[in-house]
Amino acid sequence: MPQQQDRGQKQGVLKGITLLIPGILLCGVVTVISLGVQAAEERVFDHPYIEALVVAILLGMAVRTAWEPSERWRSGIAFSAKQLLEVAVMLLGASISFAAILASGWLLIGAIALTVVIMLAVSYGLSRLLGLKTKLAILIACGNSICGNSAIAAVAPVIEADGDDIASSISFTAILGVLMVLGLPLLIPLLKLTATQYGILAGLTVYAVPQVLAATVPAGIVSTQIGTLVKLVRVLMLGPIVVALSLLVARRRKASTEAGTAAQGTANAKAASISPFKLVPWFIIGFLVLAALRSFQLVPDVAIAPVTKTAAILTVVSMAALGLGVDVRVLSTVGGRVTAAVTLSLMLLLALSIGLVHFFK
Repeated sequence: MPQQQDRGQKQGVLKGITLLIPGILLCGVVTVISLGVQAAEERVFDHPYIEALVVAILLGMAVRTAWEPSERWRSGIAFSAKQLLEVAVMLLGASISFAAILASGWLLIGAIALTVVIMLAVSYGLSRLLGLKTKLAILIACGNSICGNSAIAAVAPVIEADGDDIASSISFTAILGVLMVLGLPLLIPLLKLTATQYGILAGLTVYAVPQVLAATVPAGIVSTQIGTLVKLVRVLMLGPIVVALSLLVARRRKASTEAGTAAQGTANAKAASISPFKLVPWFIIGFLVLAALRSFQLVPDVAIAPVTKTAAILTVVSMAALGLGVDVRVLSTVGGRVTAAVTLSLMLLLALSIGLVHFFK
């Protein structure tokens, strides 16, 4: 019997891997074409004006707009967009020392935390002024201020948001996330930003940790390292915010009705059962572990270049998958007030962050 169970488990694993292959291969084809375009640019202009990352996103979006992948392709595309990019972010930790965090100073860390708090309040207030429901406003505020869909997914069950609120809040995130990755590097020459300043700006404004990697790689390793560190501080604030929201929901429920007493017990149980591993994604933990190993010189210098190159290639593959998952026609299905709330919140975050980075050279 145990042998039959082992055999069944192995067959299930093989079947799962087989389902991923078509989508991964499609992302690989887009990646090869994108790398080829970059190589051609380097031969002709001695410098790639459009990086492979950007080419992969644009090409993927073009393919997705012209052709909707069937179920056969979706599993591999989703795997490439999420898991492979998370691996790339984790590997990046091997090139970063905690000395860089300490060198950034407590002033920067405090500025990041203050920016998150300010934008939570501003985004929530703006959403409410536009007439959005309280729960939807909370989801939009957390998504814009912390880490996009990940924050929305973590907060939604705590505030008991319904499916429509969740779908409305995340529908525009993919589009804006891609636009930020593509457009943010244009601010480097326009605002004459240093590598440090651009890294801080990307870390403060881009939705997800992997997208920060995509937005900063074209600007150089310094921007990539600083941008990732800044973004990690933002993401780590998700834990306290989720716990605070869960306690707030429990307190309001208790105050509203006598039945809220039992509901509070349920909410407190949820809060007590929150695991740090659920609030902090595994790849961030891996990133921090590798950074710690690097800080203690347990990662040899000779390994840094191959690891960084692997992370870069995986990032291009994931950007191809990201493009393949974005249909620009989704804009027509998003409500006007939700679109306005998300877009204006992001613009305000960008303006606040631009003002902030001028204090850091």
